[in-house]
Amino acid sequence: MNMRSILPALFCALSLANAAPLALHPDNPRYFIFHDKPAVLITSGEHYGAVLNLDFDYIKYLDTLAADGLNLTRLFSGTYIEPEGAFNITQNTLAPKAGRFIAPWARTGPGGKFDLETWDAAYFARLRDFVAQAGRRGIIVELTLFCPMYEEAQWKLSPMNAANNVNGTGAVGRNDVHTLDRSGGLLAVQESLVRKIVSELRGAENLCYEICNEPYFGGVTMPWQHHIADIITDAEKDFAAKHLITQNIANGSAKIEKPHPAVSVFNFHYANPPAAVALNAGLNKVIGDNETGFKGTADAHYRMEAWEFILAGGALYNNLDYSFTAGHEDGTFQYPATQPGGGNAGFRRQMKVLKEFIHAFDFVKMKPAREMIREPLPGDARWQVLAEPGRQYAAYFKGAPAFRFTLDLPAANYQMEWLDAVSGRKNPAENLSHPGGAASFKIPDGFSECALRLVRATH
Repeated sequence: MNMRSILPALFCALSLANAAPLALHPDNPRYFIFHDKPAVLITSGEHYGAVLNLDFDYIKYLDTLAADGLNLTRLFSGTYIEPEGAFNITQNTLAPKAGRFIAPWARTGPGGKFDLETWDAAYFARLRDFVAQAGRRGIIVELTLFCPMYEEAQWKLSPMNAANNVNGTGAVGRNDVHTLDRSGGLLAVQESLVRKIVSELRGAENLCYEICNEPYFGGVTMPWQHHIADIITDAEKDFAAKHLITQNIANGSAKIEKPHPAVSVFNFHYANPPAAVALNAGLNKVIGDNETGFKGTADAHYRMEAWEFILAGGALYNNLDYSFTAGHEDGTFQYPATQPGGGNAGFRRQMKVLKEFIHAFDFVKMKPAREMIREPLPGDARWQVLAEPGRQYAAYFKGAPAFRFTLDLPAANYQMEWLDAVSGRKNPAENLSHPGGAASFKIPDGFSECALRLVRATH
């Protein structure tokens, strides 16, 4: 074993002694705490193949995310890959070129089939290094362990398919892969893999585990998902500090029924409008929007989705950014108009504006308060409000410029600042002395999509 494979493991082993892993904030578990600071996770990241695709330079990618001021990436483990051209994605990082796919299991024998009883040491060295490198840059890794086989094309490529392994395991249909009783021996393989990954990443502080991407497709059962959560929990039972477990619930929104007690983060995809946040507020856990797309390549929809979701009380937002590809790990790939989503350097700057805006508040003390905005508002206006009444208010507006609205405020002196959500431009801060009751506001000229920061003056 060379030093390159030893050092990442050593880094991971030592890191836990210095800082606790990402966790729910003890004062408000609808948000995160990381390095002893409240955190909201916001990013525009690549299509999940950074480790399993050997052509992808993840150091350059992580450097780009860090330079762009973002703090999250989502990663697939290698149990699932896609064929070239799947979902109309050009230069898809989840579709490695021939011979460039690395999985948790070693290849062996004629044809290079996988041995589901033998680990690939090079894969785990790459995985450990990715997580460690992300941690050095303050980036959280959401590691997605499994994914449904949407079509036969994906199932034909998976190492878990009996046609692709030497063990004869997984001689089942794609809709039986993620079940407790019909998986053709795959359940034991999946359990072993989860325990191996958890063991390998024991010391990583910047990590959470997602059970399965979009389990509402491909026959994935809820008992199987809960079983995987149990396996993660059992594998970490002796850990001094444990990692968060996340679960993907639905596209759009849904009310979560009978949540698994070990799950701390409940993720939705394409969650606009952000109804999922209010619908599940009673859980008192993090609600995330960890995949967007399929609304064209322009920035506007995804920017609006991000602002609305975070100011509705969400704590995680991940735009699927197709400008990251193998060979363009700096996020400069010029994708065609047929792409299912967007992403680019300009959009990532807009996400940095949102991230810095929300982190400028003591948001742990704030709650969704959209109802505080009084009519009249234009019919096409959109707005969200987070507030600690009498102390701090964060509001987002999209609609006709220069419209007026009223906001109920206790008597106090406030400082008011307007932010252009597109450019990041700020108007000079203004003082507001308010006697109490309905305060009238006007969106500044030229600000058709903007945010308001209103905080009680300290002197």
